[in-house]
Amino acid sequence: MDSKDFCKGMQMELTAWKAKLYDVLTKFDKLGSADKEKSFQHIENLKMVVAELEDKICNLEVECPSDWSTEKKEIEDAHVDMRSKYEETMDEIGKAAPVSIPG
Repeated sequence: MDSKDFCKGMQMELTAWKAKLYDVLTKFDKLGSADKEKSFQHIENLKMVVAELEDKICNLEVECPSDWSTEKKEIEDAHVDMRSKYEETMDEIGKAAPVSIPG
């Protein structure tokens, strides 16, 4: 695979995750204050992930290294971490929400 194709694909995947995380933040904003209090730490973690995603997306827009070997492990680890934080937060918000929230 051409490195530019890889970068474009990675950029699209990160943008899709960013959209999912924004959906969680929107759902969080609709919760009552007591439920927000319970989910606050999860949301703060997701906000940090969103900021990291924005940085990575911006970097991919302006630069695409031809050798990804050093970044590959970092990206894979970040993806696993992001997915787990997303799932934890959706579980917490789902418990607090008055109706089921598809994830």
